[in-house]
Amino acid sequence: MKKEEQQNLFKEIMGNYPTGVTVVTAVTEDGTPVGLTVNSFASVSLDPMLLLWSIDHRVSSIKAFTEGGKFAVHVLAGDQKELCNTFASRVEDRFSTCKWEMSDNGLPIIEDAFGVFECKTFQTIEAGDHTILIGEVIDLKIEKNKDPMLYHRRVFGSVPPVFYQQDDKA
Repeated sequence: MKKEEQQNLFKEIMGNYPTGVTVVTAVTEDGTPVGLTVNSFASVSLDPMLLLWSIDHRVSSIKAFTEGGKFAVHVLAGDQKELCNTFASRVEDRFSTCKWEMSDNGLPIIEDAFGVFECKTFQTIEAGDHTILIGEVIDLKIEKNKDPMLYHRRVFGSVPPVFYQQDDKA
């Protein structure tokens, strides 16, 4: 199989793997808030509390994330599809389209996310055409009255209620 065929198959398989959806935010050197939609997100450790995500080297705001020393990961709620699409687009001032505030830790926090992790950078790892950022959680919050967003086959949405129905035969 040719490299391009393998890469297309890789993308197809990964696109069929259901994930949550996050928006990761930080500030540039001059204090401008930046953010992007990310689904390459996972927990790493409970003690200390560590998580990871990855960023493409071509992202224009990469230095804010890799050199800024801190970032916030917002686990999006199922009703935040428009926000998800905005932060995945090339819109320059993404923060003008949503409500947000600067946290005590100096991070832009978007309102109404399912959950938010504020992190200090623990480690960065160059990996192919991406950089993996591992963050140590310094603050966190959850909106228990919301459900998280899912991503599957290039579609974003809420967790379907049928997912929670228990089947005694399983």
